[in-house]
Amino acid sequence: MTTTGPEELLLSRIRDVPDYPQRGVVFKDITPLLADPKAFTVLTDALTELCVRHGATKVVGLEARGFILAAPAAVRAGLGFIPVRKAGKLPGATLSQAYDLEYGAAEIEVHAEDLAPGDRVMVIDDVLATGGTAGAAIELIRRGGAEVAGISVLMELGFLGGRERLEPALRGAPLEALLVL
Repeated sequence: MTTTGPEELLLSRIRDVPDYPQRGVVFKDITPLLADPKAFTVLTDALTELCVRHGATKVVGLEARGFILAAPAAVRAGLGFIPVRKAGKLPGATLSQAYDLEYGAAEIEVHAEDLAPGDRVMVIDDVLATGGTAGAAIELIRRGGAEVAGISVLMELGFLGGRERLEPALRGAPLEALLVL
């Protein structure tokens, strides 16, 4: 009897969708993983362990799939969850950060009162691609007076160079990818 390790289980539940959202792109669909309670639990446990290991006191989830991964990890670790949203989606006082994309620009926001000095914040998302969104989140966290405990992602698309682009912004904080593709 062979046992499938956590990485193999997670990878087996990620579906490749060719030519989505545009021709030449292979989209990594995580919905089959989320629909499988065993795989989703393995993923949540791994992200929870990273939050605990790196001393996080709060967890940021990046819109939108990062919400799905970060919220259960935060609950399981006994930490608060902070959504980082696209601009214009949060009521009240926010901090915002613009960043460049391969095809334009974008902006993300966080409620200003959700971050405080002394907080150690773990950023969780599904994919690290070029690093633009994660880099903007790092900047938001620091502008809010908090420290970055690290970045944890389900998948890193290594061929896009996001890790290398983020290294200066990380300032030694860890970047952990459960799968590197």
